[in-house]
Amino acid sequence: MTTKLREVSLTVAILILVGYAAMTSANQATSSPAKTQITVLYDAFGKDSAMQKDWGYAALIEYGGKRILFDTGNNPDILAHNAKAKNIDLAKLDFVVMSHRHGDHMGGLTYLLRANPKVKIYAPKEAFGVYGSDLPSSFYRKDASLPLEQRYYDGVPPEVMRFGTAWPGANFQLVDKDLEIAPDMHLISLVSDKPGTLELRELSLAINTPDGMVIVVGCSHPGIDKIVAAASVINPRIHLIVGGFHLVVANDADIERIVTALHDTLKVEYVAPGHCTGEPAFAALKKKFGERYFYAGIGATLALTGQGR
Repeated sequence: MTTKLREVSLTVAILILVGYAAMTSANQATSSPAKTQITVLYDAFGKDSAMQKDWGYAALIEYGGKRILFDTGNNPDILAHNAKAKNIDLAKLDFVVMSHRHGDHMGGLTYLLRANPKVKIYAPKEAFGVYGSDLPSSFYRKDASLPLEQRYYDGVPPEVMRFGTAWPGANFQLVDKDLEIAPDMHLISLVSDKPGTLELRELSLAINTPDGMVIVVGCSHPGIDKIVAAASVINPRIHLIVGGFHLVVANDADIERIVTALHDTLKVEYVAPGHCTGEPAFAALKKKFGERYFYAGIGATLALTGQGR
């Protein structure tokens, strides 16, 4: 074989090897399953000694190729510390869901907005809400007999009056009804009728998976049973509930009623309670659900699908 022919053959062989390697890499990337998990970034209990415990809630959800931050905890420095401890970059998010206006769920927003100032944030829409709001100017009565200087906007108000937020410049999308925000991802919007949180709007995230609905809740002020019932309209099979069930101050009878409703009536398959669920409710849920009760303390990562297979 001539020197020139050997050089040509070597070049062809190299090109074939490079092409094969690229094809193998592409096939591996295509075949690698996307993550379907939730990682708890903020809570007041847990095993992970590298993370700081505090009252509040935040979790990273990864599903369908999306990365979603659900709530931001109570303190921006603690959220930053805990995200770093789990090697989670909050600059890389598809969107954020804020469940409700309480400080132990929104206190970390200042850190989030430093890390990711333009990320879309779904938040509950309430009249004069902390995330911003608007009202038609028809909400107030007019009196044309007054001189102009005594009338709002000199008697010519804007059609829609927009009100400020504690985070000017943040990319809020305000939600006051159920909304599909991505394929198979729904926001459940309910209003609390409970004493102490009357008229509080809360958003929960419901993901319609092949195994059934996965519901992520912040504090469940409208009632965890009502949230599950609303999600079951989309898919009656409820696979997993993660987050705060708000039974922390409930008496034993109310805890038993809710636990029984979740298990027997609503047929919830798995629970992973955290945050404001309360220690007696943790115990009652663990007793009722047995092996279908998942530990979900700070730092825990749980698969959203695949249980029981």
